[in-house]
Amino acid sequence: MHRYRSHTCGALRESNIGETVRLSGWVHRVRDHGGVLFIDLRDHYGLTQCVVDPDSPAFSQAEKLRSEFVVRMDGKARRRPEGTDNDDLPTGKVEVYISEIEVLGPAGDLPLPVFGDQEYPEDIRLKYRFLDLRREKLHQNIMTRVEIIKSMRRRMEGQGFFEFNTPILTASSPEGARDFLVPSRIHPGKFYALPQAPQQYKQLLMMSGFDRYFQIAPCFRDEDPRADRLPGEFYQLDVEMSFVTQEDVFAAMEPVITGVFEEFAKGKPVSKNWRRIPFAEALRKYGSDKPDLRNPIEMQDVSEHFRGSGFKVFARMLEDPKNQVWAIPAPGGGSRAFCDRMNSWAQGEGQPGLGYIMWREGGEGAGPLANNIGPERTAAIRAQIGTKEGDAAFFVAGDPDKFWKFSGLARNKVGEELNLTDKERFELAWIVDFPMYEYNEDDNKVDFSHNPFSMPQGGLDALKGQDPLTIKAFQYDITCNGYEIASGGIRNHVPEAMVKAFEIAGYGEQEVVDRFGGMYRAFQYGAPPHGGMAAGVDRIVMLLCGTNNLREISLFPMNQQAMDLLMGAPSDATTKQLRELHVKVNLPQK
Repeated sequence: MHRYRSHTCGALRESNIGETVRLSGWVHRVRDHGGVLFIDLRDHYGLTQCVVDPDSPAFSQAEKLRSEFVVRMDGKARRRPEGTDNDDLPTGKVEVYISEIEVLGPAGDLPLPVFGDQEYPEDIRLKYRFLDLRREKLHQNIMTRVEIIKSMRRRMEGQGFFEFNTPILTASSPEGARDFLVPSRIHPGKFYALPQAPQQYKQLLMMSGFDRYFQIAPCFRDEDPRADRLPGEFYQLDVEMSFVTQEDVFAAMEPVITGVFEEFAKGKPVSKNWRRIPFAEALRKYGSDKPDLRNPIEMQDVSEHFRGSGFKVFARMLEDPKNQVWAIPAPGGGSRAFCDRMNSWAQGEGQPGLGYIMWREGGEGAGPLANNIGPERTAAIRAQIGTKEGDAAFFVAGDPDKFWKFSGLARNKVGEELNLTDKERFELAWIVDFPMYEYNEDDNKVDFSHNPFSMPQGGLDALKGQDPLTIKAFQYDITCNGYEIASGGIRNHVPEAMVKAFEIAGYGEQEVVDRFGGMYRAFQYGAPPHGGMAAGVDRIVMLLCGTNNLREISLFPMNQQAMDLLMGAPSDATTKQLRELHVKVNLPQK
């Protein structure tokens, strides 16, 4: 017999009854039933009930066992007594009567419980992550992640893509976040950067004639942590294709992402015909560039009904042509208590309040706004936005560029409070026609709004002849249930257009050559039209596991302060290390 096991803890079935077996694993829990000890033994594959009574030579050893001891147990598989089957376990019809126990690894007092999935302080969970990962739900999440990545690989290969690995040590690149820098020992005073994404390399692969690339790529960004973004590093399904239009990318990737969601959705419906929503429309209707389309609420511009009305606050705002009034319908929200609750919520978000109209029995409008604008205007608003008796609508006014994010939060809040958002499905969509540029008010300059390597719609002519802030790009995102899960674009592969695009954002030609020399040179020697995207593996796994925290689907994540409590990173470097790297630490004054 094998030194440690003849079977795993998830393998025994009725067909094994009568066999002498050897199991090894962790003591999940010990139950004392009138002097008979029931030991649940657990390994990666499952759990088996083991039984020791005072007649067993292993009884005295069994009495010493505690949770999370690692043990080897020998015994005979037998049928569980009638009425004690556990239908929730694959091994639930058998148990093992133990004749011998060997302790392979004793366990001290546990800093957190492994049995059960009760809440526990996150810093303790991360410091003792090796224990946390033994817990059933987290263990299952990690294995689901493994299977999702396998599914992605299989589907990409089925679409004719080839997996390539790109360098980790590279040059700094303006991807929109801070780089992690790595000092070079061999080249004093110079630094490598960890890649924010393999953007340039995957484009260079297209220049090299490889045609269809993908990679489960590690990416590194020195960003502040949050629940839906891991600090430091994350993984993405990175994709690039040659000789393609935007439509070709959509046709290749939609079945891959849909298929992954369908495979792991646990019966929840997954949208098959993805909607395509222009960026401006997404902001206008949903107040978000990653709208949760499970919420049926669509906002509307109702400015005309308030222009010159008796509600002077909005009427005066509308004298400025850039200002608007948006309505957020609230089906079933026509109670004073709900409207007051939404008003208080808005004040908690730093707003002066949230105006509303309620429609009473008979269709009559009620509330301060209705009283100020009168029944005709109130009825016209109702006709436009389609509200009915028992409904309400909330109103946001001002410059849409400044209030669209708040309006989106209000839409989400209404959907949640009124149970309008269907939590039992996955709604996928493309967001298209992103602006190529945006105005950076902090630096008083035009900046790239998304990906600097994207092709502008209209090409070089648009870059030369259009107001930069009106240029749209061949850029697109995939959204799901309020999260951006992928981003991509058709690339700007024309050298003159590339230089012009960066020039508008304040980069001179020489700077483009210096910073992107490899790609710039490649464009001079026959560059195919190409495009691609990158899907966030972590966010996709998070959604499919039904959690809203990326630390619940990652093996060894950092905490909210970007610290690895298990390994003690970041840590101080030794004087010798700093001297070899020609680096001097200049700490901020306390």
